[in-house]
Amino acid sequence: MNIIKVKDQDLGGKEAFNIIATAIKNGAKVLGLATGSSPITMYNEMTNSDIDFSNMTSVNLDEYVGLKADNDQSYHYFMNEHLFSKKPFKNSYVPDGSNPDAAAATSEYDKIIADNPIDVQVLGIGRNGHIGFNEPGSPLDGKTSKVALTESTIEANKRFFDDEKDVPRYAYSMGIGSIMKAKKIILVAYGENKADAIAKTVNGPVTEDVPASALQNHPDVTLILDDAAASKL
Repeated sequence: MNIIKVKDQDLGGKEAFNIIATAIKNGAKVLGLATGSSPITMYNEMTNSDIDFSNMTSVNLDEYVGLKADNDQSYHYFMNEHLFSKKPFKNSYVPDGSNPDAAAATSEYDKIIADNPIDVQVLGIGRNGHIGFNEPGSPLDGKTSKVALTESTIEANKRFFDDEKDVPRYAYSMGIGSIMKAKKIILVAYGENKADAIAKTVNGPVTEDVPASALQNHPDVTLILDDAAASKL
């Protein structure tokens, strides 16, 4: 793993954007994208850049089950607010959280991933080591699935909702096996609350108990961390 330490999230966003911009110059056509607070500064760099994404495709990691695309807490909405409304892509895919048929929703998304091999995958990481919504115990070779969110993930996400009861309990998530097929992976993490997960990801055993530890087996991974997130390495 390549580790880049930065002073703050703004510099982290610049570093992540530089990797993406270089990949695009080298022919990358498909970006795997993430939501959450960690990649926002990277999206700011993308929207302020002169790069034209209109011939590119994006494939997002996950979506809450039960939320329509126009719900302001959905990841469709998040991506539109932070990126797509300012820098449209030719095709932008996010799992269909409004589809109650999990088998149909996940198989459809697996086909999208297969038809659009990811050149650069952007990841955040949960405090329990999850990537996407692949919680501890998720198979390291898994495909898209409906996952039950852990209490720690619900706790971390409740700040975005008016009431904790409104936080969805399930999500559709790209599987770890699919994530690992990306040619290049960038993981961004900031803050002391991510330090333990980062330490286990980098130095711990490869185990389903820490889903991000699977990244040790990928040939091209860059971690972009502030000092706090890197403090236990």
